[in-house]
Amino acid sequence: MSTATPLDTTISVITPENIAFDYELAGPFRRLPAYLIDILVRLGLILAVGMVLGLLGLATSIWIPGSFFLAGMLVAYFLISWFYGTVLETYFNGRTVGKWMFGLRVIGIDGRPVDGTGAVIRNLLRIADLAPLAALSQFDSDLPAVYVIPTGIVGLVCMVSTRRMQRLGDLAAGTMVVVDERSWRLPVTQVDDPRAAALASFLPADFRASRTMARTLATYVERRAYLTPPRRREVARVLAEPISERIGFRSDVDPDLLMMALYHATFLVDPRQQAAGGEPPAGPSPLLRDVNVAQEIPVARLASGPEASGLESDPAAGVAPNAEVAGSDQRPGEAAVIQTGSIETEERP
Repeated sequence: MSTATPLDTTISVITPENIAFDYELAGPFRRLPAYLIDILVRLGLILAVGMVLGLLGLATSIWIPGSFFLAGMLVAYFLISWFYGTVLETYFNGRTVGKWMFGLRVIGIDGRPVDGTGAVIRNLLRIADLAPLAALSQFDSDLPAVYVIPTGIVGLVCMVSTRRMQRLGDLAAGTMVVVDERSWRLPVTQVDDPRAAALASFLPADFRASRTMARTLATYVERRAYLTPPRRREVARVLAEPISERIGFRSDVDPDLLMMALYHATFLVDPRQQAAGGEPPAGPSPLLRDVNVAQEIPVARLASGPEASGLESDPAAGVAPNAEVAGSDQRPGEAAVIQTGSIETEERP
């Protein structure tokens, strides 16, 4: 007897850094409560505009004709209905009030934050996803035929028919809605190897780790103590090679040491000191442009186990992003797989 295959609600996204992130997709029944909350918020804003117009008329003793009041309400209804989602998703990292309350977020299908164009497209096409409209006169003959309610059948069918559970607006904008719950944090790990700080001093002055890179660095440094040295270098090589090429480091720089240097620069260095210039670079240059005068950076020889890793956890020092590296079954050349979930990184509010 055959058994039904369980519905897979995760999607893997490979970033330019050759890192695969697994996101949990938000299905229609998880998105519906968030949408209802957003409807209530929009209605509240429209009512607030009406109250402000009424109070303005009372405070100024100016009589506002009913036609002007109605026109003001219609303008408020149009602006709030069409641009509420667009503005919030653009400037609040893909979240509206409803999505924030239910732990959802809009991102691009490439894993990047949704931009203004994508937010406009997906919100303008929402009316198509709410089709067809059902006349209330079908349920009560006394009601006028102009009273209609959206059924959302088009959006529902589209979501259950696509791999990423996208409605028409998501398909046109290249976006998807994922679960973005944040329940716990990783402590900042202190890097005691002085070579990491020395190597970090050669990073560009304007170096800023992206959200994807930051969570990857935090996860690697937190878990590297439990990997054997060969496995540690194997995982670090996959993660560090694209970053090293982008920064302009030589290929013989130890990838494990480079990951720790990037972590040091991202989480352990005060950005204000980094912007002010800090101390001059220490040690031989690892940069490609200095290849004629640089000396080889020694390969890190670190024993396995947390005691010999040169790292120790310091929960009081702060928090770092959270993700899980599936390094136990990764082969060379494959993307490192990160399970997203509770992630705390610097981002827009």
